[in-house]
Amino acid sequence: MPTPQGKPSRTPRAPRTPRETDGPKRATVQEVAEAAGVSTATVSRVLNGNYPVATETRRKVEQAVRTLGYVVNAHARALAGSRTRTVGIIVQDIIDPFYTFIAHGVQRQAAEDGKLCLVCSTYGVVGGELDLIDALHEQRADAVILVGGGVDDPAYRRKLADRARALGREGSWLVLCGRPALEDGVPAGVVDYDNTGGAHAITEYLLGLGHRRILYVGGPEQLSVHQARVAGFRRAHASRGLEVDERLIQPGAFSRRFGYERVAQLLRDGSAGEFTAVFGANDGVAVGAMQALREAGLRVPRDVSVVGYDDIPLAAEVTPALTTVHLPLEQMGREAVRLAVALRGESDGPTGTRHVGTHVVIRDSTAPPPAPAP
Repeated sequence: MPTPQGKPSRTPRAPRTPRETDGPKRATVQEVAEAAGVSTATVSRVLNGNYPVATETRRKVEQAVRTLGYVVNAHARALAGSRTRTVGIIVQDIIDPFYTFIAHGVQRQAAEDGKLCLVCSTYGVVGGELDLIDALHEQRADAVILVGGGVDDPAYRRKLADRARALGREGSWLVLCGRPALEDGVPAGVVDYDNTGGAHAITEYLLGLGHRRILYVGGPEQLSVHQARVAGFRRAHASRGLEVDERLIQPGAFSRRFGYERVAQLLRDGSAGEFTAVFGANDGVAVGAMQALREAGLRVPRDVSVVGYDDIPLAAEVTPALTTVHLPLEQMGREAVRLAVALRGESDGPTGTRHVGTHVVIRDSTAPPPAPAP
């Protein structure tokens, strides 16, 4: 029987079988189209906003979407060739302030660009970065931002390069934030800072105060960040013709707990010899070291000076306030998103690199070493 508009009425849907009705089921675009009395193509045009649609038709579709509780299937849209307007960021652990503030910058810039930000954590799982890149690739993310030092392993870097190429073939970009670039020709952007230069500058500051026995604590040996900072530490000594006592380099976790436990141990057993200053591989390590020194009855900076790296808010809040190397963490996150947007549309060729500056922030945790006892 014709409808009042002269169009044949649609055949009612057959009742769902028990299998179809078991458990919750999402509404489909076909069901939205039937409820609004339009084609599925018209529904897609309304949802995507990529084609003019009559006002009354748009109203009917939007009403059907609300009534049925329809949610756009991101995977289906991806298969149709559309992007998801999503930026993925991969960090080791979101509770670490270093990653938190970079992620904050990514989220702020993504929001300003009209994109959704997905934050993913590896929690230190080996291979976790690669798995998460694959997952974000499946979701057709516009960009994947990988934060933090990389593993110094050629085989791992080749796997990372393969994933960068796979993303690039589909118009997405891998952006490395705070780690070295991949080999030439790999479509991956880089937002970097001078880890070596920052470590050199703050070590040189301690040497200039008169310290000659500086304990370097923290940083996993296999990470590029640790290697670069230790290189700066060594270079500052070498520029003054000083040798580094290898016992004074104590790698380990980038954590407050490690800084506390390792310095407490070294104070108990004396295995690193005497030292008049501590260079924490990051601010968390440095604050942990300060706690161990305090519990051992040593005063900072009168007995032992302490410095850190990153300049997270905690550095200015502890007592005494921590001398450290400042990194513009939120700016790094923002630059990563901006770089990914700038690189969109390129399939190969030169990669993009953006550098952010570092500088030493001098606070109250450093002073010349105590005068030797007469």
